[in-house]
Amino acid sequence: MHTFTEEEWIRMFNALQIPHMDPVTHLNCLPGDFINLEYTLPSGKTIRLLDDSKTYYGAELCKKGSQRCYGLAAGDGYLLVCEYGDQGSDPEIVVYKRVSKGRE
Repeated sequence: MHTFTEEEWIRMFNALQIPHMDPVTHLNCLPGDFINLEYTLPSGKTIRLLDDSKTYYGAELCKKGSQRCYGLAAGDGYLLVCEYGDQGSDPEIVVYKRVSKGRE
């Protein structure tokens, strides 16, 4: 499996062109158990998308014109962008995308 560099992940996040999100300029190494939020699906079921035991490239960016933030996580061949309130409250999945070499 191809491992992407920080610069490649940054380029992929910026290519998403998410409204009201500043360009990504750097990512931090973050533990999965710190950033693995619980999402409620339309069915009412709750899920977590990340592995608590792994480390991800990630960042938090303020959403322009809002009190909410974007949370970014990259690793294991997936990009995740979510939006949430204070302390990770009320998280919503914005993008969850599988990426692979040649398909970035």
